[in-house]
Amino acid sequence: MSSVHQANEQDNGLEAAVDQTIAVCDGDPRAAVRVLIVANNLLESEIADLKKAVSHAYMRGRFRTYSG
Repeated sequence: MSSVHQANEQDNGLEAAVDQTIAVCDGDPRAAVRVLIVANNLLESEIADLKKAVSHAYMRGRFRTYSG
């Protein structure tokens, strides 16, 4: 499969996701952007919590490093 074909498939998937998000928001693009911002903030918060948990567990020696 060529890289151009793969890029087109990815673009189509992205466009489909955009269309679906707007459709879920009854065609209101501002509402769709609002929903995406809220979702992004939630994910960023989860990432921060996971980083804290991993650092804390690592410092307590619960994880062993891979020494190859």
